[in-house]
Amino acid sequence: MVRTRFLLSAAFAVMIAGSQAFAAQSEPQVLGGTPEQAEPAAMEKEAAPAESAAAEIPHEAAAPAAAAEHGAEAGGAASHSGGHSVIAEQSWSFDGIFGTYDRAALQRGFQVYKEVCSACHSMSRLAYRNLADLGYTEAEIKAIAADVSITDGPNDEGEMFDRPGRPSDHFRAPYVNIQAAKYANNGAFPPDLSLIAKARHGGADYIYAILTGYEEPPANRELLPGQYWNKAMNGNVLAMPAPLNAGQVAYGDGTDQSVDQYARDVAQFLTWAAEPHMEVRKRTGVKVFLFLLVFTGVLYAAKRKVWSKVH
Repeated sequence: MVRTRFLLSAAFAVMIAGSQAFAAQSEPQVLGGTPEQAEPAAMEKEAAPAESAAAEIPHEAAAPAAAAEHGAEAGGAASHSGGHSVIAEQSWSFDGIFGTYDRAALQRGFQVYKEVCSACHSMSRLAYRNLADLGYTEAEIKAIAADVSITDGPNDEGEMFDRPGRPSDHFRAPYVNIQAAKYANNGAFPPDLSLIAKARHGGADYIYAILTGYEEPPANRELLPGQYWNKAMNGNVLAMPAPLNAGQVAYGDGTDQSVDQYARDVAQFLTWAAEPHMEVRKRTGVKVFLFLLVFTGVLYAAKRKVWSKVH
């Protein structure tokens, strides 16, 4: 009886250890960042003020300050004046235990971010060299990085200077600081998108719904100048104009250039940015549970062998 209890205790200890290892792998890991940077709460604190609903997702133009403030009130989670948000569950290649990222979609999503979203939103937790995980070659990454100008220094004369980007540089931010971003957007600060897929409930579904949810307001609702109606927004009113238009980004692989496709691709890219090691985590989890299953069988066989004469 004592030996049986010992073997069962050992089996449970191994199972618990494996589960803890799997849980540790489940924590969002960010390329080029620290564990503290990987917390959505930290991103929310840095991305700061919810002074405007324009800070929800990429936009091309800011609304007037008064409309931004009203949009924040109408579009906030505690809104009482608008309707309910509508976020439909989508099917993604990375869903499920064995789900993986679609590299072609990730590259298209990065293209949408670079040509549209990066005008207002930063992704400070990603470096250009991280694009290798999307399937880009070293030469392509160097060319992408060289397209941007990075402020560096000081030089020998104590002055800052601009230079072409390098693969080791983090994505260039559109504004030099938060104050400049607010000033350019009439008081609204577009948040960093590195962890937006983790910071918003629904993840990729939320991003896709926001980008495709713009429509005309109901007849009984009159919006202020600079406000927009979005069925996916909590409260339905926000101060961010629709950022995507059909044919806006030219895909080189012949993929449909529609708003729906743009939204789907950039949602997948932002999901990868928030959880770049998801595939490794899933593979590790499957291996852990297979090991625990086999080990449990071995322990049971050993128990039967040890107590065979008693049974």
